[in-house]
Amino acid sequence: MASEVVLAEGHTKKGVWQLCRENPYLLGLTTFASLGGFLFGYDQGVVSGVLTMESFAAKFPRIYLDNDFKGWFVSTLLLLAWFGSLANGPLADSIGRKGSILVAVVIFILGAALQTGAQTVATLFAGRAIAGLAVGMLTMIVPMYMSEVSTAGIRGTLVVLQQLSITLGILVSYWLEYGTQYIGGHRCAPDIPYTGGTIDNPSFDPIHDVGDHGCTGQTDAAWRVPMGVQIAPALVLGIGMLFFPESPRYFLMVNQEDKALKALAQIRRMHPDTESLRVEYLAIKAEVLFDQAVTRDMFPDKSGVALFFAQYWSLLSRWSSFKRVFIGCAIMFFQQFMGCNALIYYAPTMFKQLGLSGNTSGLLATGVYGIVNTLSTLPALFLIDKIGRRPLLMAGAAGTCISLAIVGGIVGGYGSSLVSHKSAGWAGIAFIYIYDINFSYSFAPIGWVLPSEIFNLGNRSKAMALTTSSTWMCNFIIGLVTPDMLETLQWGTYIFFAAFCLLALVFTYFFVPETRGKTLEDMDVVFGDTAAHEEKARLAEIAASVGLTAQLPSAKIDIIREQTDHVERSV
Repeated sequence: MASEVVLAEGHTKKGVWQLCRENPYLLGLTTFASLGGFLFGYDQGVVSGVLTMESFAAKFPRIYLDNDFKGWFVSTLLLLAWFGSLANGPLADSIGRKGSILVAVVIFILGAALQTGAQTVATLFAGRAIAGLAVGMLTMIVPMYMSEVSTAGIRGTLVVLQQLSITLGILVSYWLEYGTQYIGGHRCAPDIPYTGGTIDNPSFDPIHDVGDHGCTGQTDAAWRVPMGVQIAPALVLGIGMLFFPESPRYFLMVNQEDKALKALAQIRRMHPDTESLRVEYLAIKAEVLFDQAVTRDMFPDKSGVALFFAQYWSLLSRWSSFKRVFIGCAIMFFQQFMGCNALIYYAPTMFKQLGLSGNTSGLLATGVYGIVNTLSTLPALFLIDKIGRRPLLMAGAAGTCISLAIVGGIVGGYGSSLVSHKSAGWAGIAFIYIYDINFSYSFAPIGWVLPSEIFNLGNRSKAMALTTSSTWMCNFIIGLVTPDMLETLQWGTYIFFAAFCLLALVFTYFFVPETRGKTLEDMDVVFGDTAAHEEKARLAEIAASVGLTAQLPSAKIDIIREQTDHVERSV
């Protein structure tokens, strides 16, 4: 990654926006990172509204009526995203970060196009799967590329910015669908009365409530437009990528030193012979040599696939590293099993369960949920480095647990009569929003931040791949089972998620270390090893070998090492 090794004496640390104004590339990179997160968030949110649209139900009635099939429709993307997040590491090391992003963009556009133009269930599922593969690839590689080409002054903010852009993508998808549902009218066949549901609460039946010529009201454009719109940010992402250079770190990994120096000079807007640029270049080279030395020492006889699996096995076979991986994966597990994406994917269904009648009201409430989700992420931007990770996690877990327990009590106590008990229904909706507030400032952003802060440099990339893949797998499970849970457990669904919120509180209190202001050596004490201390000495030796001895006293070795902290925080 790009390392600012030498800080001039008396140099005042510059703010993020000042750095962006001074170097247009940094502003471009910030916007670029936002597009990657936006694309992921939009793809998450768009499915919730589409599932409730009558023209979509008339086109694909099995997805609308069969909860198991609906779960698979949602989760196909997530399962392939899990695979994409794991598979893209070797690809990025083979064809480069830039090449990997471009490949992912092409795959995503293909998947989005198939979904937009789908006439059969098979085509729709294929589009979801292909788009999911690309989303997984992008969530892994875009933050890595951002970290490797940005400077230390902007790198930390990309973590919360990534989460903020994800919530913005969800928000845009919600409100776009609220508007497109009116294309042709919000009813499929306005002249045909509903035959589904109950007498008191009739609902659309895509088998019996559609005329011989299909929908005469709401058109297919109501759901095809939101599906197709996601192609636009993907195109911007791909076209924009053409104007950015490859990561200097990647060029050094493949021994193309001249290209690495040229790329770094282009990014920093400096002449290649500038002293500060040369020092930064040597610092990156020292890090690359360090990674290669660690691999040679730990796995002297391994290469290819054998090396790939040996590196992952080493994380699980030693108790100290296993504890780090366990905590990182557990945080990601709770992030999903606290119910966040269940609400994102099935929010209109849940609001209907709380007494909101009609798709229009459900989508409106979902749009408000998106606004709350976005705004509630902002406190983390200001509090995460002031009061620490643990207090925010515990407060968020307690707040989400209480909120979901109250919602479960309301749904269980009133049942189907919530339609006629408006005040109780609105109270339940209010606590859904309160749940969202508590989750959005705690586990949503910190779930990505904390895992990367507990791993030492030598195994961070592989460890982060494991934690990231765990969140995708948990996301897949939640997307798959939630429709059936809402149908069979009903109020028990909220109690189920509330129980995991309580477990998250207990787990955080007893097992999660505070990482605010802590060095990796401090983490060694927590996990009972000396990995970071040993790495520090090794990195000093390698830095000296490339000519950085004079510029690298102990404090600045720490700077090099700590600048790797954010490489894969926000996949």
